[in-house]
Amino acid sequence: MQNVSQEQAADYMPLAQAETTRFWRDSRFGGMECLSATFLTHEFAPHAHDTFSIGAIERGAQIATIRGQRESSGPGDLYLINPGEIHDGAPVEGGYRYRMIYPDMALFREILEDVTGRSFQGTPAFGKQILHDQGLADAFHEAHRTLEEGAGALETSQAMFLVLDAMFRRHGSSIIVPADTAERTAVRQARDYLVENFASDVGLEELATVAGLSRAHLIRAFAKEFHITPHSFLTDIRIRVARKRLREGGQPAEIAFECGFADQAHFTRHFKARTGLTPGQYRAR
Repeated sequence: MQNVSQEQAADYMPLAQAETTRFWRDSRFGGMECLSATFLTHEFAPHAHDTFSIGAIERGAQIATIRGQRESSGPGDLYLINPGEIHDGAPVEGGYRYRMIYPDMALFREILEDVTGRSFQGTPAFGKQILHDQGLADAFHEAHRTLEEGAGALETSQAMFLVLDAMFRRHGSSIIVPADTAERTAVRQARDYLVENFASDVGLEELATVAGLSRAHLIRAFAKEFHITPHSFLTDIRIRVARKRLREGGQPAEIAFECGFADQAHFTRHFKARTGLTPGQYRAR
C-alpha cells in the first residue's frame, strides 16, 4: 500500500459541504490579510483591492474576469492581481477551495529588497493575472499553511519571503504607464471625483460634468478604462474605505452611514459580495 502525507490525502477529499472562510491578519508580515476559504455558490462582485491579491486554488475551479478577460482557473494556477485591478470570481463545477494573501505595495517592495539585498527601483507589478505554475503554486500553499498553522516565526517568514520573491522573478515586471489621451484624462478626473466624494450621493449628470463628457460617453469610456461602471466603482471605493474603518475598530452601523450606504443591510450585502465575509467577521479578526 502506498503511503501518502496528510497534505496529499487532503487533495483527494471532496470539498466541504458548506462554505467556510478563515480570515486573519498576520503580525509577522505587518498585519498582512490572509484568507483560506471554500466557496460553493458565492460569487464575488467586481471589485479591487488597495493591495496585491496573490493566491492559488487547492481544489475545484473558479471563473473570473480580470482586465476584461474571462478565464477559468484550477489547481496549479496562480492569481497575481495588482493593486487597483478590477476582478470578480464565481465557482465552477461545484465550487473551489483556495488560499489568498493581500500584501500591500510597501510590504511587497520590502520583501524584494530583503531577499535581493538591494534597493528596488520602480513599482513592482505582474503582467499576467492568472497563469499556470504548478511548482510555485505548491510552494505557495505550503508557505500559506505554515502561516495558518502558526508555525515558528523564522519558518513562516522564510517560506513566504522566498515564494513571493520567486513569483516576482518569474512573472513580475514594472508598471508601464500608458500614454495619456483626452478621454483617459476625462475618466480619471471622474474616478478621482468619486474617490474624493465617495460618501456623497453623486449623480451621473454631476459626474459627466466633472469629466466634460456626455453621460453615455462617460459610462462607455469609464468601463473601457477601468473595466467597471462608475456606480460599481463608487460602491467598491466605499467598501475599501469601510475595510479600513473596520480594521480601526469602527462599528458596522456607523461605517455604513459614513460611507454612503442606505443602511447596514445594504452595506453588509455589498461588503460580502466583494470580500466573502460579513463586516462583523472582518472586524473581529
